[in-house]
Amino acid sequence: MGTALVYHEDMTAARLLWDDPECEIECPERLTTALERLQQRGLEQRCLRLVAREASEAELGLVHSPEYVALLRGTQALGTRELQALSKQYDAVYLHPSTFHCARLAAGAALQLVDAVLTGAVRNGLALVRPPGHHSQRATANGFCVFNNVAIAAKHAQQKHGLHRILIVDWDIHHGQGIQYIFEDDPSVLYFSWHRYEHGHFWPCLRESDADAVGRGRGLGFTVNLPWNQVGMGNADYVAAFLHVLLPLAFEGQMLATPECFAHLTQLLQGGYHLESLSQSVCMMVQALLGDPALPLSGPMEPHGSALESLQCVRAAQAPHWVSLRQQGAAPVLSSGTRCPEGRPSPLPPGEPEFKAVVTQAAAALSSLLDQLRLHPTPPVRVAVALTAPVTGLALPPSVLCEEGSLPQEEMQAWARPHEALAQDEALIALGKVLYLLDRILDGQVSSGTAATPVPAAAATLDVAVRYGLSHGAQRLLCVAVGKLDRPPDLTDDGRNLWLNIGGEEATAPSIFHVSVPLPVTPGGFLSCVLALVLPLAYSFQPDLVLVALGPGHGLRDPQAALLAALLRGPAGGRVFALVDEESTPQLATVLARVLNGEAPPSLGPFSMAAPEDTQALMYLRGRLEPRWKMLQVAAPP
Repeated sequence: MGTALVYHEDMTAARLLWDDPECEIECPERLTTALERLQQRGLEQRCLRLVAREASEAELGLVHSPEYVALLRGTQALGTRELQALSKQYDAVYLHPSTFHCARLAAGAALQLVDAVLTGAVRNGLALVRPPGHHSQRATANGFCVFNNVAIAAKHAQQKHGLHRILIVDWDIHHGQGIQYIFEDDPSVLYFSWHRYEHGHFWPCLRESDADAVGRGRGLGFTVNLPWNQVGMGNADYVAAFLHVLLPLAFEGQMLATPECFAHLTQLLQGGYHLESLSQSVCMMVQALLGDPALPLSGPMEPHGSALESLQCVRAAQAPHWVSLRQQGAAPVLSSGTRCPEGRPSPLPPGEPEFKAVVTQAAAALSSLLDQLRLHPTPPVRVAVALTAPVTGLALPPSVLCEEGSLPQEEMQAWARPHEALAQDEALIALGKVLYLLDRILDGQVSSGTAATPVPAAAATLDVAVRYGLSHGAQRLLCVAVGKLDRPPDLTDDGRNLWLNIGGEEATAPSIFHVSVPLPVTPGGFLSCVLALVLPLAYSFQPDLVLVALGPGHGLRDPQAALLAALLRGPAGGRVFALVDEESTPQLATVLARVLNGEAPPSLGPFSMAAPEDTQALMYLRGRLEPRWKMLQVAAPP
């Protein structure tokens, strides 16, 4: 169960045979540069390499008409002038004698990857393909796209593997109208696209790329368009889209999606035709699929006003179809803010000055990213576990380290001295292991970890861990304490520590750095709490270390605890330390180690609504905290 990389060198054969500034950016080097960078970084060697196969014409027929497939088959025998004449019948397309073969390989690579994942041969994977596919339609090439690779793969997954729920997340800068048209009346496929729109003036300049295009017939609510009407959207805007639109819908539709992989690409999103940015993006995506921690997101985490307007519009348009959005207060009244005005659409690609600006922006993002890579090298150990005694039934992945070290006796006793609960030998031994592992995380030897503490010493151990972390290198420490784990009254409120207690007596925020919410009554309430409060606070605070403590009376099922730990890897660049009490099940320690190691958390099961009291508590806290923690915002200020 690893990560597959699907590729075929023949996909580089097709290239532009005549002068056309509009089309020259879609070149073979988009693949070769990416593959070379994967090899240089040692990432290709960590993947299971699969050689792409051609999709059969029957498989192409899952989406495309026989006449269209036959037309493309015939291009293999055409000369340059004939190819150029045929290409002009489409919008932003060029054809080559090898196009049919390349496009069949691109579709076949997607099919091969679907088969490998769904048969359990691999856990996940990346298909490195060209030509792209999301603009192509049943009988039309469009926007460099010949066959709709993702749509064919989705149809294949439905028919061959019997899938009933498929989520397609399309993050290209252009709207993938081809995928939308194919699935707009299909409730088994949820299509989410964020794209540059500019009120209808950015290619493909379609009215149906706007937020109020939500599908047709039985597919109402299963097309989700998030149109950006202003250029320069950044990390905060894309993360807000995930937290406040995509993730609530994905979980309600019982599809598991986390921001882990996507965080890697937000800084380079517009660099799809900037070769170095594209190759770095591919490397970061493969690292995410391999389970490597994401880099911390740079820049201020405050969404643009225009982005908030778009979020408000899409939430309003989707609210009639999704309970989770209605519970969060998304009113089903669509403003006219994103309506496309009349005017001359801009061509694809953007004009030369604009394209140069995009390339300059991508290069700047790339430079920032390379600085981040230098500042945050990958730790040699991804996950370590510290236990006070052998645990029966603990099934850890082979790559997880069982840490045996402990702090020196004198130092350990000095930290324990203020707490009577740490006077017992068992508690003192556990504390020494906790602080030793925390030290290894802080000095960059271990990315994340989990440790067990005796129940009577849980609160004291957490208190010491917070103080130790802040005094040993953590600049901004987020503590998510679940259960009866109140914030110590003498903890300095200096802005370096944000304490969030899930399990307090009431919803309260004594300060912007101390938030307490009652333990949610229902599983749906817990999910709403994580998506609407915990993650927005975490991304706003931008911690360099997260402590997750599951204390007495935490009440979480193993999948809930695993989801919480998994989602908190993103804001802290993978530096998460989970403390659990010794009475927790061995399965909990196992599942926490697995998700911190990069595996997907177990399913939460059927979607359930949040209880009214849970929703009321969240709305109250969001209103109190939103002026300071901007990632809580879901609408533009009046």
